[in-house]
Amino acid sequence: MKKSEFSFIGDIASMFGALPHNGFEPIGDDCTVVDMGEDALVMTTDMLLEDVHFLRGASSAEEVGRKSLMVNLSDVAAMGAKPVATLLSIALTESAQGEWAEGFMRGYYEASREAGVALVGGDTTASRDKVAINVVAIGRAPKGCIKRRSAAKVGDIIAVTGKLGASSKGLVDIMFGDMDTPAARHHRIAQARIAEGEWLGRRKEVGAMMDISDGIASDIKHIMELSKVGAEIELKAIPTDYDIRYATTGGEDYELLLTVAEEKFESLSEEFFTATGTRLTAIGRITDTGELRWTEEGNPSEIELKGFTHF
Repeated sequence: MKKSEFSFIGDIASMFGALPHNGFEPIGDDCTVVDMGEDALVMTTDMLLEDVHFLRGASSAEEVGRKSLMVNLSDVAAMGAKPVATLLSIALTESAQGEWAEGFMRGYYEASREAGVALVGGDTTASRDKVAINVVAIGRAPKGCIKRRSAAKVGDIIAVTGKLGASSKGLVDIMFGDMDTPAARHHRIAQARIAEGEWLGRRKEVGAMMDISDGIASDIKHIMELSKVGAEIELKAIPTDYDIRYATTGGEDYELLLTVAEEKFESLSEEFFTATGTRLTAIGRITDTGELRWTEEGNPSEIELKGFTHF
């Protein structure tokens, strides 16, 4: 019987759970964590496949290069860490070798330079019909700054950075041939919340944190499961310029989803905006129900919302 993506990942975590971890934390967060004494290293990996994560006909090679890096740096930022290095492996079709590959590396280089991240290794190979890209990203932070999905507490405010839904709406625009809408450009040019993640990592008021890659309808459930809590989210509070389904079920926003101690939220959000220029918006609350509840102006919503999955 076919399993969901997250069931498959759960099976993998269970299968390898009994093996020695050799100082690495087990599967569960955006990154694994390695204790380095006063500091910790975080490590993550993500794969991008042509026609699944990007369309060569809709995005330039430079844009794909940038996106390949940023989706991984977003995971590092979600842990409250500063990205320091990456490894890149890429499988190229014959048509992608040469000019396309050079453009890809220019985009990857410019994004690396912008983020202050070194490329320290990787691999290249040929592919028969699709370009495949895999990046390993490494970050570093004081051990006390690392944020995990398991740290949400009942009563915490659920908050997000920026606005949601543009990437999902942009993909729809691209599929209909509208390549130059603001949403389409947002989808093609990914931006990780690097400075924001590092800033939030230093704040003890912040509990759980992760990036929004599959839509909050999926991503909040990871926090709920690992923190053993429930969540209530007010649809009218979600910051978006688009239909609420784009903002809740679409992937690749790469904003941050976090929980904050209720009594500290107002002051934290003001300081956050002053420091980063990015808005932090309260969208709900952590509950003790163990369930996800959507509301509209405080009343239960009848809208059925499910986040993105690859399977």
